[in-house]
Amino acid sequence: MARRATPEVNAGSMADIAFLLLIFFLVTTTIEKDKGIARQLPPKEPPTDEQVKIKEKNLFIVNVNRSDQLLVEEKLMELKDLRQAAIAFLDNGGASAGTAEYCDYCKGKRNPESSDNPDKAVISVQNDRLTSYKMYIAVQNELVAAYNFLRDRESERLYGWKFTEKTKDLDEGKIKGEAAKEALQEKLETIQKLFPQKLSEAEPKKSGQ
Repeated sequence: MARRATPEVNAGSMADIAFLLLIFFLVTTTIEKDKGIARQLPPKEPPTDEQVKIKEKNLFIVNVNRSDQLLVEEKLMELKDLRQAAIAFLDNGGASAGTAEYCDYCKGKRNPESSDNPDKAVISVQNDRLTSYKMYIAVQNELVAAYNFLRDRESERLYGWKFTEKTKDLDEGKIKGEAAKEALQEKLETIQKLFPQKLSEAEPKKSGQ
């Protein structure tokens, strides 16, 4: 009895289907992007031969040791209290009324032993080499949040909107028209000048009171 020949499978159509599926998944698959810290570096300042000296009262020192303990102005502090402490320092307005350094929009305690005004106030963050990355980020977030709180307060006072929300709108392209973008950018810069972000990780050089 003659043996029946086994029919051959046409693999050509299967290869076409596999190729189409591959294209489909390449087109439809969304790859998530890792997001970093939403931070802007300060503008580059012209080089100088002399190290800038800062009055001790205008310097807010935040130290994080290898055990992730927070030492603020030489006192132990919980992370949850750092933001408010930074706000009090930046918003102090300790310069005397009638002087060029007087801050008329500051709402702090005006302690003469704390910062003169927001433009003079510098926050110095000093980390141990063994400080955890998680703690480093947490400290940075709290300090940036202090600046954002004060900037939001002033932008609401002057323009009726929050600095952080309008900055986000501008970054995400929600502001249409070049004229509108330029007008908003000018207002944002005005707020930034009221509370300039002066975060330093360099060892500060102090001067007298």
